Amino acid sequence: MADFRDLRVVVIGAGMGGLGAALAFAKKGFKKIDVFETASNLGFVGAGIQMPPNVARVLDRFGVWDEIEAEATDVKETSIRQGSTDTELSHVYMPDMRERYGYPHCTGHRSSLAGSMYKGCLKEPAITFHFSTALASVDSYSPKARITVQPRDGAAYQVEADILLAADGIKSVTRTQMLALLGHESEEEDTGQAAYRIMLTRDEMKHDPEMLALLECDTVVRWIGERRHIIAYPVSNHTIYNLSTAHPDTNFAGATNAQYTTRGSKDAMLGVFEEFCPLVHRMLNIVPDGEVCEWKLRIYKALPTWVHGNVALLGDACHPTLPHLSQGAAMAIEDGAVLAECVSRVPEDKLGDSEALSKALKVYELLRKPYTTTLVDLASHSGRVLHLGEGKAKEERDRLFKDNGKSGTVPDKWASPDVQKMIYGNDCVKEAIERFEELYATL
Repeated sequence: MADFRDLRVVVIGAGMGGLGAALAFAKKGFKKIDVFETASNLGFVGAGIQMPPNVARVLDRFGVWDEIEAEATDVKETSIRQGSTDTELSHVYMPDMRERYGYPHCTGHRSSLAGSMYKGCLKEPAITFHFSTALASVDSYSPKARITVQPRDGAAYQVEADILLAADGIKSVTRTQMLALLGHESEEEDTGQAAYRIMLTRDEMKHDPEMLALLECDTVVRWIGERRHIIAYPVSNHTIYNLSTAHPDTNFAGATNAQYTTRGSKDAMLGVFEEFCPLVHRMLNIVPDGEVCEWKLRIYKALPTWVHGNVALLGDACHPTLPHLSQGAAMAIEDGAVLAECVSRVPEDKLGDSEALSKALKVYELLRKPYTTTLVDLASHSGRVLHLGEGKAKEERDRLFKDNGKSGTVPDKWASPDVQKMIYGNDCVKEAIERFEELYATL
């Protein structure tokens, strides 16, 4: 009798989405999972990351959450402040996340999250990593997925799979080729925003009582101003303070190619936040000259499809988002968990039928696309509200902020109890289990 565990799964990309997908399929018992990654190693660089209850729930199913939580900050409150004066506009307490949703809302270092998932993968004999190996082309979508990969030091070769999962990020080769085959193209939606990502150490902050208080608390702080803001929180057992910004894009807008990162100027960074308060200035001034990096914040218009044949997109390859809701990595990891659940539920007598496998991937899209589209739109909306200039709209926003979430809603949607309930209470795997047969029958 056919067994879903014998299906060969190939994952393109070993970022958050790729690692999560590989681990999800391994935990479901799949025996042959190959992960192809362009980089020579994972490196585990990057800044801080938020890990809300919805992704903690999935990571716990993967068996890696305890290690991640051990060095994470358990967020208990958020302070939203006027950037120019450091005056608090709103203070929202979140002490009962674990009681409400079964898991805390944590902040941590990206290396902790990715590293723990990678270690989890290495414990699974079913998973094989192929580093320094880039996807060159997708040659077939069904009845088997077939790709050509190019090792950095070697000849290109073909790989065949029953299921191909494209977690190859916002610059996804798979997405571009798949949509072109279907007569479409992915359209970038200009955000007009860029970001600096900064990490300050305890040694760099300990001389300043105000800075040290920020590092030692369990609070996410957001300083907001017209067309720009900074969000900051402690990570790595309160030894590092992470700051991420969103501000008007000038460097990338004038570029002649599709850059995503660039070496930034400290003077330019200080100029962007010139009107912010002295506390912010003191933190930004710690950043060494020559160590300023800027990222273009990019999103795409909703794609016509995520699935063709036995190939599915996930994570930033199909729903890149602005960071204002702190759900980008969470959505990518959830995608992998839902994919594994859907593919494992293909009827046994249909496992040799590529159309049945494609239908399972389509169920994944039906489950995930409306939800992720809502979150992407909410993140964009939240950014617009946070970046309001002087006027009646800002006055109304600040009036709502003063309520501190007691009415159930906050203009900063990340901190809004109604939005938190919708997202943090969502168990993506449970939903897949409950709705798979119903959705599969409609295809």
